[in-house]
Amino acid sequence: MKSVLTTAVASADLAGRYPSSSDLESVQGSLQRAAARMEAAEKLAAGYDKVAQEAVDAIYAKFPNGSGKDIDSGVQKSKCKRDIVHYLRLIDYCLVVGGTGPLDEWGISGAREVYKALGIDTSTYVVGLTQTRDRICVGRDMSAQAANEFTTYLDYLINALS
Repeated sequence: MKSVLTTAVASADLAGRYPSSSDLESVQGSLQRAAARMEAAEKLAAGYDKVAQEAVDAIYAKFPNGSGKDIDSGVQKSKCKRDIVHYLRLIDYCLVVGGTGPLDEWGISGAREVYKALGIDTSTYVVGLTQTRDRICVGRDMSAQAANEFTTYLDYLINALS
């Protein structure tokens, strides 16, 4: 799985050298932000259901008929929430490892093709994830540094699905 540490080591290994001071500074920076990432991961893990429901509510406020081929709106909302929770869990994994590997490997790679085959417009997920990012309140939800770490991965996913 790709993380700052594995990326630095793999890069040096590929070049046939030991990690440089620049590589080590990158790893050190990631380690220094680890406490904030763990705070964000803990807060997110404690509220998957609530955060996902707010995202789904934002999606259906913008797209009242939903998106996809299911006729039953309840089924659509349930599947939409399931997908949002999946993305939130992947972001949680990213926060823990300090890299985008989980999102890249399990959330982004092939997502557009899958959603296209299912007749789902990725903009629906972008709306929900954007709402999640925009509703974060420093102090109420988490510290400023933790919020920054969390929004970094949300932005990464939003950009990948846009």
